[in-house]
Amino acid sequence: MRLMEEQLQLYPHILPDLEDWPIYKLSLNRRDFIEEINEQTINRLHDKYQGDFGDLLAKTIYQERIRMREKPWRVDPPNEAQFWKKLRKKLEEVASLNNNAEIQATQREILYKITDRYSEEIVGSFVPETFLKVRKILTALFKRLLSKRGQKTQSWGKKNQLYHRIKTYGDIEQIRSLAQKGTIIVVPTHFSNLDSVLIGYAIDLKVGLPSFSYGAGLNLYNFGPAAYFMNRLGAYRVDRRKKNPVYLETLKSMSTISIEKGTHSLFFAGGTRSRSGQVENRLKLGLLSTVVEAQRAICEKKLDNKVFVVPLVLDYHFVLEARYLIEQHLREIGKEKYMEIRDDSKSKRKLLKFLIQYYNESSEIVMSFGKPFDALGNFVDDDGNSFDEQGRAVEISDYFRSDGDVSKNLQRESVYTKLLSNRIVERFKKDNMVLTSHLVAFTAFEVLLREQPHLDLFGILKLPFEDFCIEMADFELYCSRVRAKLLQLEASGDVKISDPIKWEMKAVIEDGIAKLGLYHAKKPLKISKEGCITTENLKLLLYYHNRMIGYGVEKEIHKSGSKVTMIQQQS
Repeated sequence: MRLMEEQLQLYPHILPDLEDWPIYKLSLNRRDFIEEINEQTINRLHDKYQGDFGDLLAKTIYQERIRMREKPWRVDPPNEAQFWKKLRKKLEEVASLNNNAEIQATQREILYKITDRYSEEIVGSFVPETFLKVRKILTALFKRLLSKRGQKTQSWGKKNQLYHRIKTYGDIEQIRSLAQKGTIIVVPTHFSNLDSVLIGYAIDLKVGLPSFSYGAGLNLYNFGPAAYFMNRLGAYRVDRRKKNPVYLETLKSMSTISIEKGTHSLFFAGGTRSRSGQVENRLKLGLLSTVVEAQRAICEKKLDNKVFVVPLVLDYHFVLEARYLIEQHLREIGKEKYMEIRDDSKSKRKLLKFLIQYYNESSEIVMSFGKPFDALGNFVDDDGNSFDEQGRAVEISDYFRSDGDVSKNLQRESVYTKLLSNRIVERFKKDNMVLTSHLVAFTAFEVLLREQPHLDLFGILKLPFEDFCIEMADFELYCSRVRAKLLQLEASGDVKISDPIKWEMKAVIEDGIAKLGLYHAKKPLKISKEGCITTENLKLLLYYHNRMIGYGVEKEIHKSGSKVTMIQQQS
């Protein structure tokens, strides 16, 4: 099947001239774009608050002043305090007015100043010259990092090495076809701060699509070089400190209008990196709702465009931030006080070490593109036609009609957004690519759970790892059971498995353990001198184990059968 095969072909760009890219055209008219955002935001807030912005403005100004005092960032404008002080004074003057029309006009003026400030902060730009420069830098860097040990330092690796290490699966030809008929929204899983860089690079050089708009945390702009490039590569800025309705509506208006204008976008719908290591099963509906709203607006205006959603599952053998992320997850679910651990992904030295080890070893990154569907979750064919669950052709505009006309109904669209979210989560699970490292980590931790039924998760994690040692013969047995179940799930279309999992079992185990231990100093799994399976870090093992949660595969380990031999490791 075309859908399941690895895509080894490098596709030419559907739009070779960068000045034809939608993101560049949007950037050319940046100020007009901002004015549209301001207008739509104010209109939405007007409908929500019936034109009375008094309390909304007071709360917004108060929250922003608290933010400046408690969470200042270097990237904040130097006149931030002065700006909000002036607005507070102007809002206080409104209380002395007696004319209702004058009160509303002044409140609207203040609201415009706030939305305009937010819009200017959020909206980035796209500079083709900078994009081409970054493309060359990344290609040179990745080629160098791909050079095998033992090669001369001046060797920059074979041209095709990079492309073979970043493996893409899915119906790329269909995605390319749809990108020429409408707007593509790629919705990836999120495990690492490297995700957006890798996705952007693969979409550009392997899939051949124009650049996507994507959100970048405003805190990243504290670092000068990062700010320079992201400001010119189509990223929009997201300040997670700002939770007030004006900011959130401004952000949603930006996304809606951008999609409506045909700019391909990338959403990390989970909102942040997965702390547990598990594939996301609950999504944030805020920005995701703009996909539905943009499709309705397109139907209202009878534009020749359609929105297509493409889920994308990223699969790594190991994750740079794994130790930091699993600690955060355990603090959250256990309400325990853990010692703060530094996020290694923010260390340039750690990041370089990670890249060198990842690309300098026999490892790969897997990008599994799922089946595309429309903004309502209906699957589509290569021409963009939508089909319901019974395979019947459906017209997308019919979903937005009331009394025969396409109209806005936010309550109805919130239901559609939930349906869209459910479809994405469903595809995340089905399009997840199980790697050898996932299989061995999952099996090892489940064996430990089986042998310690009286302990909860936190009791398991407190066990001395020196006591964890599984005889190789037992481990092969349980890995074989897990693999057999995975093959059944693959046959029914409920998961994808990588080719190395089909190797002889001993080779599968050796490959998985070797890949899992490429980066971490304390190995999640290792083979001892005595030939048994052991660990040096149970929390990391838990993190990688969690990648296979949700498939019911653990039943193959916990069902009745031979007892695993757990022995104390020889010191």
